[in-house]
Amino acid sequence: MIYADNAATTRMSQSAIAAMLPYMDKLYGNPSSLYAFGQQAKEALEDARARIAACLGCEAREITFTSGGSEADNQAILSAAAAGEKQGKKHIISTAFEHHAVLHTLKKLEKQGFAVTLLDVHENGIVAPEQVAQAIREDTCLVTVMYANNEIGTVQPIREIGAVCREKGVLFHTDAVQAVGHIPVDMGADNVDMLSLSAHKFHGPKGIGVLAAKRGTRLVSLIEGGAQERGKRAGTENIPAIMGMAAALEEAVRNLDANAQKLYAMRDTLIDGLSAIPHCILNGDSTRRLPGNVNFCFEGIEGESLLLLLDDRGVAASSGSACTSGSLDPSHVLLAIGRPHEIAHGSLRLTLSEDNTQDDVQTIITAVREVVSYLRSMSPVWRSLMQGKQNFILK
Repeated sequence: MIYADNAATTRMSQSAIAAMLPYMDKLYGNPSSLYAFGQQAKEALEDARARIAACLGCEAREITFTSGGSEADNQAILSAAAAGEKQGKKHIISTAFEHHAVLHTLKKLEKQGFAVTLLDVHENGIVAPEQVAQAIREDTCLVTVMYANNEIGTVQPIREIGAVCREKGVLFHTDAVQAVGHIPVDMGADNVDMLSLSAHKFHGPKGIGVLAAKRGTRLVSLIEGGAQERGKRAGTENIPAIMGMAAALEEAVRNLDANAQKLYAMRDTLIDGLSAIPHCILNGDSTRRLPGNVNFCFEGIEGESLLLLLDDRGVAASSGSACTSGSLDPSHVLLAIGRPHEIAHGSLRLTLSEDNTQDDVQTIITAVREVVSYLRSMSPVWRSLMQGKQNFILK
């Protein structure tokens, strides 16, 4: 099996597993306990906090551990909303192609009287800083823009957007779940106030993540019941997972350049190979995208059939976010960049990791070409297109 769905989750690294094991067996104390056995766990917890902060360009006290990216997104947005409401500011700016952890939280706030502006996304999948500047109002309490899109992989001009927010005195949050561990991220240099990440996107364990919030940013607790995480997230900290996340993140950051160069080469080979298929289109900018992300639409086919037949050929891929894989609706991300419904339904997302090889890429190209050709041969829509009864949308 060739695994090409690393945006959904990644294989845990051996260093992450090794870092977790002692805290499942020998050092299993509760870090809130005052006796020595508990304080050993506390020391490990704070050591991991400092190591993760160093990777993100922030301070250890600015790290709050969460169950993952979705919780971190929720806490960041709801905290900013609570602070804004106290100041009479109830306007939030985001984009139309955010992860649903952001979009659904914003819908919740709209029901509570907040105004939400979702910026349009250009066809290349990039949001311009000028759009953000023009949308900021006197009552804007938060701008939240994802660092890199989870479906089409486009990397946003976060540093420039952050500078706009800094100048206007508006809190800036970024969902960096797909970015951290894959491209350079530095909260200070990027002018970011709050940042969300999830360990299982960079070879760490599932069920653990971080909300990094700059000093002075007031966080509200989503979970009541204890004083853990400075009172911002009740519940006994998951020490094994936290240690695994710290090890995985350090390893990813240490190997960032080497991994990226390998992935850029494989990504571009894959893009070139799939671009040769007639009537298809690459979604998102061809270069300002994550090193391992490739996303295409193929006219005249359904993405679900494409995935199932690729699976039968030993290629694990997706059509979009794993969080919406059960939905029959076309991707909101593809609709946001202007793809028509009938085109968005025929999407394929391939996300590589450093575990993949150029041989894998060639096998994927061959498999996709064969499956697309097979599905089109059976499609009445494709037949109508070829007979000129319908016009092609993709040239």
